Amino acid sequence: MEYSADSGSVLGPYAAALKAALLQPFLRLNFATLWVRDQERSRRFFVDKLNFEAIVDVQSPEGGRWIVVAPPAAGWLPETAGASLPGIALCVPPGESAERQRIGQSTGFSFLTEDVRSLFEEWSRRGVHFPLPPMEPAWGSGQARYAVFEDVDGNSFSVIEFDEATRRLEAERRAQAAKLEAERQATRDLAIAKQVQARLFPQRQPLVRTLAYAGSCHPARIVGGDYYDFLDLGSRRLGLVVADIAGKGIGAALLMANLQAALRSQCATAWEEPERFLRSVNRLLHENTAAEDYATLFFAEYDDATRKLRYSNCGHPPALLLRGDDGLERLGATCTVVGLFEKWDCAMEERELAPGDAVLLYTDGVTEASNDEGEEFGEERLLQAARQHRELSPPELLAAVVDQARGFSPDEQADDVTLIVAKCK
Repeated sequence: MEYSADSGSVLGPYAAALKAALLQPFLRLNFATLWVRDQERSRRFFVDKLNFEAIVDVQSPEGGRWIVVAPPAAGWLPETAGASLPGIALCVPPGESAERQRIGQSTGFSFLTEDVRSLFEEWSRRGVHFPLPPMEPAWGSGQARYAVFEDVDGNSFSVIEFDEATRRLEAERRAQAAKLEAERQATRDLAIAKQVQARLFPQRQPLVRTLAYAGSCHPARIVGGDYYDFLDLGSRRLGLVVADIAGKGIGAALLMANLQAALRSQCATAWEEPERFLRSVNRLLHENTAAEDYATLFFAEYDDATRKLRYSNCGHPPALLLRGDDGLERLGATCTVVGLFEKWDCAMEERELAPGDAVLLYTDGVTEASNDEGEEFGEERLLQAARQHRELSPPELLAAVVDQARGFSPDEQADDVTLIVAKCK
């Protein structure tokens, strides 16, 4: 768009157009053609003297050269960073064509800047010729300035400054900078949250002689709401925990930390009075979370001396007990979820393990992983994977099952995937 003294007042229309542009879906000028005598000489002028960028410089299929230059990204609105910037294509017209007669004329190109005077002084020091130095046109009412400069072929361009446009650009920059800083801070916070949550999972495994075990959690997001733990209950007795917080993301991660704290702070009573222990966990979670927050929980305690496994399934998917003779027992729900109800009670059940038996505790992120057809991985595939690899050590068996479950769903992981595998020696 070209501005001249007889154009009338353009401040209002330009400001309106700028505001409209900021509210519209992405649309940018690709390039405008500038007729020049020598592409390389013109490229050096724009790059060396005006600090433009050669955003395209390639050989064309016809054997010529295709060069597009553009103002540096910092000179445009922040949201154009990384986008296709408006550019000027430097083209040499063929022979005695009509386009050759346009070299050395007014191009009609205008550049918007925040400070015409500074730009004039900087470019003048670099040898850029300004046939018209900065001035205030009559139509600007003291709020506009413009100047005209020429390239090496005498093509002329205008640079224009509007006070209102400058304020809008600066406000947009500040808003964009604040947004980017907020996003960077959120990314840093999530990275810290991931590190903190990783420390909430068991950092060591209590020693028991007759049970080999391993666990893992793969969050669907940076942090998640699944939880597993190994609790040392004393006298070579082990607590196994798998839980799934309702919800996802940072909110679920915070509730997961709350549940972990409740379990570990109360586990001293877990062996002698397991029902009392779980009631205390429910009470703490209920008192310290919102009314709609809850978790499914599978808690089991294993006695190294007797090989007995006592458990309570609080609304959680059934644990799978694979017997050495290939038999299967599902350790289903014995009570409802924790944290949702103030008045809550639970029941414990018991199984005796024999050498060769294996127990799988898992969250629904394993069985509900779905493929492109919407088919879920399901309990049956989980069983097949466990039986296929049951001769492996618990860490190897765990890795094999997780790989099959996560590989079943080719898309982005939809839910946290958490498993514990325990094998009786």
